Amino acid sequence: MSGTGAEPASSVAIRPLLPTDLRVVEVLEVELFGAGAWSRAMLTEELDGPGRWYVAATLDGELVGYAGLWFDGDDAQVMTIGVEGAQQGRGIGGVLLDALVERARGLGARSLLLEVRVDNEPALGLYERFGFTRLGRRRGYYQPENTDAWTMRRELHA
Repeated sequence: MSGTGAEPASSVAIRPLLPTDLRVVEVLEVELFGAGAWSRAMLTEELDGPGRWYVAATLDGELVGYAGLWFDGDDAQVMTIGVEGAQQGRGIGGVLLDALVERARGLGARSLLLEVRVDNEPALGLYERFGFTRLGRRRGYYQPENTDAWTMRRELHA
C-alpha cells in the first residue's frame, strides 16, 4: 500500500475483487474494523456468496479500497466499503459507492440499504451526500464493541 495519497480519486480504477486480493483486504479489514474484522475464510465465503458483487479500487494497480453489494431480488444492501487509511478523504469511498449504486440500479433494485456505525462521521457524511436517509438506530449492532448503527436507505428510481 503506497500511502502517498498524491493521486486524485479521478485516477482510481474499479475492477472486480479477486480471490488473490483477499490477502490485502484481510490486512485492511483489521486496520479499518479492528476486532470486528472479517477473517480470510469469511471474506472468501462472502466473495463467493449468492447475490454478492465485490469491487476493488486501485491506484497504479495497487489495491487501496474495496466494496461489496448484496442483492436479494428486491432491495440491494451495501455490505462494506473500506479504504486504506492513508487514502481516506481523497474521494475513493465515493468512487466505490458510485459503483455500488450503479450496479444496484442495473440489477433493478428498488432501494439501497446499509448500516453504519453511529460514530463514523466521515461515512455518514458520504452516505448522506449520496442521498441516503437515516431510518433508525440498531442498538449494539457492531460487536464485540456493542456499538450502535444507523440503518440508512436510498431509493433507486429509474
